[in-house]
Amino acid sequence: MRLRTTTLRRITAVAALLAAAACGAGTLTDNGPEADLQRVFEAIEANRLDEALNRTDALIAVYPKFRLAHLIQGDLLLARTRPLRGFGDAPADNAEIDGLRAEAIARLRAYRDRPHTNYVPRYLLQMGPEQKFAVVVDTQRARLYVYRNDNGTPRFVADFYASHGKAGANKVREGDNKTPIGVYHVVSQIHGSKLPDLYGDGAFPLNYPNEWDKRAGRTGYGIWLHGVPSDTYARPPSTSEGCVVLANQDLTTLSNYMQVGLTPVIISNDVEWLSMDDWQVERSALNEAIDRWRSDWESLDIDRYISNYSKNFQSGRLDLASWKQRKDRVTRNKQWIRVGLERISMFRSPGRDDVVEVTFEQRYTSNTHSDVSRKRQYWVKENGHWRIAYEGNA
Repeated sequence: MRLRTTTLRRITAVAALLAAAACGAGTLTDNGPEADLQRVFEAIEANRLDEALNRTDALIAVYPKFRLAHLIQGDLLLARTRPLRGFGDAPADNAEIDGLRAEAIARLRAYRDRPHTNYVPRYLLQMGPEQKFAVVVDTQRARLYVYRNDNGTPRFVADFYASHGKAGANKVREGDNKTPIGVYHVVSQIHGSKLPDLYGDGAFPLNYPNEWDKRAGRTGYGIWLHGVPSDTYARPPSTSEGCVVLANQDLTTLSNYMQVGLTPVIISNDVEWLSMDDWQVERSALNEAIDRWRSDWESLDIDRYISNYSKNFQSGRLDLASWKQRKDRVTRNKQWIRVGLERISMFRSPGRDDVVEVTFEQRYTSNTHSDVSRKRQYWVKENGHWRIAYEGNA
């Protein structure tokens, strides 16, 4: 049965609108159903609606719980009988249709606007040698990116569609339904058999709130990467209570890249990308600051040492003045100090906080004492110079 001209114009306009909203430049990605979804909309734009329906049927055969694909299929079938009023013309809740429309735009944008391979997220300044992969989440684009550690240099591996908090990002307090912005780490893995169906095939809890969040007064708990209910393929972009949510099959794939206690998960509202040259400049500048701190500590000059710390430094109950007194008391009896730093990782926090989380293995020796510990610092820019704002055990 041939489609009416009015119907053809309406459904083609919807496809063009979604395609325009998703338009961008970059290398294409074939992770998930995005490539097939793109071909469906291209067929609709070209008025090849029978082809579009066939492609949609094939997409549903592969992803039988993909609600967005079922919605498109319903539109294409309905268009054979009467003019359509718009995207998702079949009777349904308007909020659900809006969510599926947002999902379509997010998926198509990710397909067309994948970052170039010679650019990296600004936040991955240095991965530690034991960290095989890193995860970066872009809530604005509803996308999760995986990077491999190539001798400290991040290399793109894969990306996945991901939902986030229904109230957006930048979590401040418990119950605000927002996804936190910052640098986090996977602290455990929970298998789906131990969880309610809501969480799908499993979950990776994160260490929110981290020390920087606590310092800023941010509250809440239970921020996870997790799957979707068994009757669902994916959720619209902004539908969780703060967690990052993936399709179950994507979560299963992601689990191959996750190391409990090691994998960083950096969540941003809008990922900043750097060329490899600019990334190297930022990385080198911070490495130089860290090495200067180490060298000044070895000098036994307490003023040189303390000049590496922020005026707003705080570690537990110690502020800068009390930290200096403590270190001065300990150093006074030292004839020499040697400090070695190994397994260094550096991750810049997204958002307004110009702060970098630095973690390392510290080998301390002196004429009276020696030990090995795992340390974590937060470095901030202060008057154009890197300074330590927090220091403690990792």
